[in-house]
Amino acid sequence: MTSAHLTHFDAQGQAHMVDVAAKAVTHRVARAAGHIEMLPATLAMISGGTAKKGDVLGIARIAAIQAAKRTSDLIPLCHPLPLTRVTVDFEIDAATNRVSCMAQVETLGQTGVEMEALTAVQIGLLTIYDMCKAVDRGMVMGAIRVLEKKGGKSGDWSAA
Repeated sequence: MTSAHLTHFDAQGQAHMVDVAAKAVTHRVARAAGHIEMLPATLAMISGGTAKKGDVLGIARIAAIQAAKRTSDLIPLCHPLPLTRVTVDFEIDAATNRVSCMAQVETLGQTGVEMEALTAVQIGLLTIYDMCKAVDRGMVMGAIRVLEKKGGKSGDWSAA
């Protein structure tokens, strides 16, 4: 555990949006990932393109991009950011019956885009669940995490 203070609370312990006015505008990048586990038949349906609701991964990609753009509407203390790029990739792993999602989000701004990348991943995975729940309600999402962030005063960071 770090001894750093929580920046979303003032000296009286009240929640507030962090003031980023004095921060330099820099190129900020964050990558996040996660996965959803499912039955082999569900994975086959996704990879074979036979889901009744349509192209599961294509729709999940669009949902994830929209989610990154709307993060400040969902997370109360996030700043609305002008995103310059959002990419979302899915990887099917038949050996583990998983679909992995990775999102990369970029901006030229005064605060980072980790929350936007995490939101993109989670909504992408939730969209897969929504589109396939009629055949597999037992899907499990997991390992949702930030992989890397670049830019800003605190510098670059990557997961071990």
